[in-house]
Amino acid sequence: MHFIILAEDKPDSLAIRMDNRPAHLDYATAQGCVKLAGPLLTEGGDPKPRGSMLIIEVADRAAAESFAANDPYARAGLFATVSISSWMPALGDWTPQ
Repeated sequence: MHFIILAEDKPDSLAIRMDNRPAHLDYATAQGCVKLAGPLLTEGGDPKPRGSMLIIEVADRAAAESFAANDPYARAGLFATVSISSWMPALGDWTPQ
């Protein structure tokens, strides 16, 4: 199953994000379930990360929740909110056949 994880950073937490970024990237890569991911950005001429969006493919909701909870960003307390939604790919270059 595919899931979208949307996470909003706590205010004034860019330092937490940057300090934990290498561990976050290593974790996401090592899990082998990330199909698409990237930071949500602030608006304006000098955008900064303000959250995360990941599309993952795992067995079930429990696996998605475990993935999200064990992300180094989450463990560091970066996020104010996290939502996990089941999702079905329909269009796009990487859409499974």
